[in-house]
Amino acid sequence: MEQSRAATASIKIANVSKDFGTVGVLRNISFSLTDGTSVAITGPSGSGKSTLLHIIGTLEEPSAGQVKINNTNPFTLSEPELARYRNRVIGFVFQDHHLLPQYSVLENVLIPSLAFKQDPGATQRAHQLLRRVGLTDRQTHRPGQLSGGERQRVAIARALINQPDILLCDEPTGNLDTATTDTVADLLFELHNAEKNIMIVVTHNLALASRFEQHLQLVDGRCTLERDT
Repeated sequence: MEQSRAATASIKIANVSKDFGTVGVLRNISFSLTDGTSVAITGPSGSGKSTLLHIIGTLEEPSAGQVKINNTNPFTLSEPELARYRNRVIGFVFQDHHLLPQYSVLENVLIPSLAFKQDPGATQRAHQLLRRVGLTDRQTHRPGQLSGGERQRVAIARALINQPDILLCDEPTGNLDTATTDTVADLLFELHNAEKNIMIVVTHNLALASRFEQHLQLVDGRCTLERDT
């Protein structure tokens, strides 16, 4: 299946700050990431973890500083160009799976590939991804017929349908029990290693965070590198 990807994926965050009105949420955040890196972001509630993830995902524009993804500043693009760029380069997994209840598992996985009708081989890849996440026999089911862990596995497959350079996960195991958390975490790393993307996960789960190559901690809007293996 053909899908254009950067020769080497990269993220560069330089002196990024974010304010909401008079409230400063992020202050002078800087770091760089390249192909195949896995990063956990932790910190107390309200420290700006999700805000930082949304900036990397081009959903929020920083108040100051610069974001470069694959050497492109996405915030210089027009809205239609940015939407297309985000769809092609970035995959999202959220704490709440956000599956559409009226569509089947297979249809939910395919949704990002339909936005710009860019990949005629998407259905084949969707079948492949559902096999890899262990849901081949559930692809005609609706989300309401699935367990929480199964729904999150569908969300992971959906995030990877366009073979994004960057996979962003916001508390992907936050609503799951311990056993299911371990299963979903194992799946994330298995697919990350196979896809060679940059994976960034916001989590409160320190056991999960310990599995990542890098661990960034946000406190009072500032970022420190806790570990770089």
